[in-house]
Amino acid sequence: MEEPRGRQTKDGIRIYEPADFVGMHKAGRLAADILDRVAALVEPGVTTEVLDDFIRDAVEAAGAVSATIGYRGYQHASCISVNHVVCHGIPGPKVLKDGDILNIDVTVIVDGWYGDTSRMYVAGMLSRKAERLIRVTHDALMLGIEAVRPGNTFGDIGHAIQAYVEAQRMSVVRDFCGHGLGRVFHAPPNVLHYGRPGSREVLEEGMFFTIEPMVNLGRPETKVLADDWTAVTRDKSLSAQFEHSIGVTADGCEIFTLSPAGKFHPTWG
Repeated sequence: MEEPRGRQTKDGIRIYEPADFVGMHKAGRLAADILDRVAALVEPGVTTEVLDDFIRDAVEAAGAVSATIGYRGYQHASCISVNHVVCHGIPGPKVLKDGDILNIDVTVIVDGWYGDTSRMYVAGMLSRKAERLIRVTHDALMLGIEAVRPGNTFGDIGHAIQAYVEAQRMSVVRDFCGHGLGRVFHAPPNVLHYGRPGSREVLEEGMFFTIEPMVNLGRPETKVLADDWTAVTRDKSLSAQFEHSIGVTADGCEIFTLSPAGKFHPTWG
C-alpha cells in the first residue's frame, strides 16, 4: 500500500494533501451509490443477507474491494442493524417485517482510499416515532458537520450533536464513535458524538474522518451480543444512525459520501 502523503499532528492525526481529496471523493461516491441502489430491495419479506449479497456483488462489479470482508474475521460486505440494533449488525436469514427500520453501513476501498458511509432505511410503513428518531439522527449528523472548520475542535462537533439530540429528549450513544480514515480504515482521532465546546483536538485543513452519530429513543447504554459484533440498546429502544466521511477544507469541509441520487434520507421518495 502506498504510504500516504502529508504529515501527522502531535495527536497522531494525519493531515492529507489537497490532491488526496480526489481519491476520497471517488471512494465515497461509490459507497454512496451502492447504498442508493440497495434502497429498492429494502421491503418486508426480504432477508438482510439478500441485501448484503447485492452489496458484495456491487462492490466487485465496480472493481473495488470491501473493507469489511476479512476485517477482524468479519465475513460480510456490510453491517445491517435493525430496530434496536445500534451498530455492527451481521447480515443473515432475518426477514424484514413491515415497519422495521435498519441502518446499512458500507465501506469500500478504491485505489487504496476508503469510502465509509451508512444511512437509514425502512421496510414498508414508517411509524411516527421511528420517523422522528430518524429525522433527529439525520439532523444531528448535519449539525455536527456544520461545526467542522479549521480552528474549531472535535468537542465542538460532539457538543453540537449532543445538545440537539438531548433537546429532543433522545440520547446519544457513547460506546461507539467516528474515526479518522483515508488510506486506512480506522485511524486517530476518535470522533465522539458528545462533548464540551472547545475541548479535544483542534481541527485542521486536510483532516479526514467520519461523523456517525447513533441516537436512541431510550437510554444511551448498549451491550454487545455473544457474536462479539452486534451492539444493541440495553433497554430495547429503537436506535438510528447516519454516517458521512468528510475532509476539512480551508473554510469548512467537503462531504465525500453524498448520495448521488439524493436518497440519503429514507423519506426521499
